[in-house]
Formats: sequence, C-alpha cells, structure tokens
Amino acid sequence: MPALSDHVPDPRLITAHAEHGTGPLHRVNPWTKLGIIGALVLAVTVVGELALLAGLYALVLVVYGVAGLPYRRLVGWYSLPALFLVSVGLPLLVLEPGTPIGGSLATPLGTLSITWAGLALFAELGLRSLTVVTFVLATSMTTRYADVAALLGRILPRPVDQVALLTYRFTFVLLESLEDLVKAARSRGATLSEFWANRRVYARILGMTMVTAIERSERLVKSMESRGYDGDVTVYGDVPRPPLAEVAVVAAAYLLVAGYAVAATLGVGL
Repeated sequence: MPALSDHVPDPRLITAHAEHGTGPLHRVNPWTKLGIIGALVLAVTVVGELALLAGLYALVLVVYGVAGLPYRRLVGWYSLPALFLVSVGLPLLVLEPGTPIGGSLATPLGTLSITWAGLALFAELGLRSLTVVTFVLATSMTTRYADVAALLGRILPRPVDQVALLTYRFTFVLLESLEDLVKAARSRGATLSEFWANRRVYARILGMTMVTAIERSERLVKSMESRGYDGDVTVYGDVPRPPLAEVAVVAAAYLLVAGYAVAATLGVGL
C-alpha cells in the first residue's frame, strides 16, 4: 500500500532498490558499508561541534543522492526519527540553562523559556540521529538481501541470526495483513484521515492485524516444516573481502574519529 511508505520505511520498496538499483553505492562491498556505519556511530558520539555535525550530515545526504536514492521518500521517512527527537529533545529546549530566546512562560513549576544552549543541544541531537538513520537507510537500499543475510550469519550468533532473518521475511506477511484490513475498512466506509476521531477503528485494525499475522505465521511454520525446516535458515553465498581501496577508506574514517577524540581530550583546537 503506497500510504505505508509515506511515513514508514517500506521494506518492499527498500528491497526493490537494493535488488534492482545500479548506483555507485550498490557496487561498494557490504563489509565496507558496515564499517562506515560503525565509524559514523562513533563520529556522532564523540563530535560535539554543531558545525562538524552539520557537515557530516550534509556529506551523508550527498552520498544518499549520489547513490540514486529518492530524497522525497527520505523526507517522509524522517517522521519516525522526528517523533523520537520531539519526545526526547523538546524538554532540552527549556531545561538546558542559558540565555533565553524571547520571553518566558510562567508555569506552576516556575518560568520556562527556550534557551540558545537548549536549541543548540536539540540541533545536535537531531543531526546525530538523522546522520545515522540516513546512512543506514542508504545501506539498506543498496545492499542485496543475500548479502545482508550472509553478513548476519557471519556476525550474529545462533539463534539470533535466524530470528533476524525470519523477522525480516515475516515483515512482508504482516504488511500484507495490514493492507487487507485497511482496504476492508475503507470499502465499508471507514475514514482514516484523522487518528483521534478514528482511534477505535485503528485499534481494531491493529488487533486484527496481530491476530491474522499470528494465524498466517502458524501456517507458514507448518509449510516450512513440511519442506524440511529444522530451525536453520541456510544462507547460500558469501560476501568477498573488500578491496584494498575500500579498506583504506574505512581505516581512514576510524583514524579521523580517533584523532578528533584525542585532540578533543587534549584540548587541541580543531
């Protein structure tokens, strides 16, 4: 259903880009992309300057665009991290001490005001979150399922890797169940434009989705067992080692992060 991919990353669309895309990032070794994700997580953790975080986010956006991925989808998919950002970051705007922006609001707990320090902290949190989310989406949309499964089989211990693979496959079953229920509700005159006004309809759809998905999963397991499934989803294929040029790029990324951390610890200006 197209509406699902407006604000929630649609695994079918992500898989389509990964399997049929031909952008430059599709040709990068999956091990290299995994290493870059680790370097990015470390970078957004240790970097404290707002300008550097903004530059890092801009670089990730450029990589996303060069890979041939749609920016329009990315804007809609930012809804979930934005929800996290609002729930966690909004209190920082008024709780962080500093110079107030504009006037103050009187409350029973005292006067509250948005401070410049709180605004900067909120911006830093947003840039950190969006940088990692954007590159993870770019990696997911440029890495074939067979390569992802092979990486999971090499990195995660059993049975965690099997749970991850089965969860990914079952996601498509869950989406199909949700689509069928939404279509049935709309065919009977239900309007789903406003959440609060239709909260009971949403609750029923969610409940029926879980019940239907469980029933489908039981039939799926029986079907897999009849075909010889014994608790092991065998992954055929292997991901080769990355070329030396990509290894050098990953090593340079970690060295830059480590150099920044050492310089920040010693108080050296950057």
